[in-house]
Amino acid sequence: MLERMLLPDTHAIAVLLKDHDTVKELFDRFDKAATVREKDRIIDQAVMELKIHASIEEEIFYPAVRQHVGKDIMNEADEEHHVARVLIAELDRNGRRDDHRDAKFTVLAESVRHHIKEEEGEMLPKVKSLKIDYETLGRRMLERKRNLRQSGIPQDAEHAMVMAARGKTDSPAAAARRRRPVGKSRSRKRRRSSAKVTTGARAGR
Repeated sequence: MLERMLLPDTHAIAVLLKDHDTVKELFDRFDKAATVREKDRIIDQAVMELKIHASIEEEIFYPAVRQHVGKDIMNEADEEHHVARVLIAELDRNGRRDDHRDAKFTVLAESVRHHIKEEEGEMLPKVKSLKIDYETLGRRMLERKRNLRQSGIPQDAEHAMVMAARGKTDSPAAAARRRRPVGKSRSRKRRRSSAKVTTGARAGR
């Protein structure tokens, strides 16, 4: 906490830590939200923050520190971004029509929390003492964030993939929609049987 307080707002690591705190607060608010409307507002806000955060990391921060951190940590960070972007793309595509929406966002939150924990516990401690002009880097990141908020976020490969698949890759949700509860199936059969008996009785009058 003390290190965070000592870093100027324009320091690149301070920019990332502030983003982390913002999305973690949104995840906590989602867990406590009582209405669908409130949950949807939080999802929309968190997704926007995550898109912007991922963009400045991938475009600016990761390239600056990659060679100093090591392949294993950076590759894992890349893959965690990929998983998060797929979930975000599915949330963007399906909206409230998806009855897995809240569950999908909960899984996204868990994945991002894990990513933040590893980034703050492994990556950032390794790079904080590097001879990098983190002030200049941080200002570039803040400027890019402003541009993304004003001009919009370009479509990424994961959004293109999910849109092209038209929901076919979202297998858990799709499978759940195809399944019909046993109780409902039986009750429908009973209603059909009753209807046949009633019809037959009427015909016999």
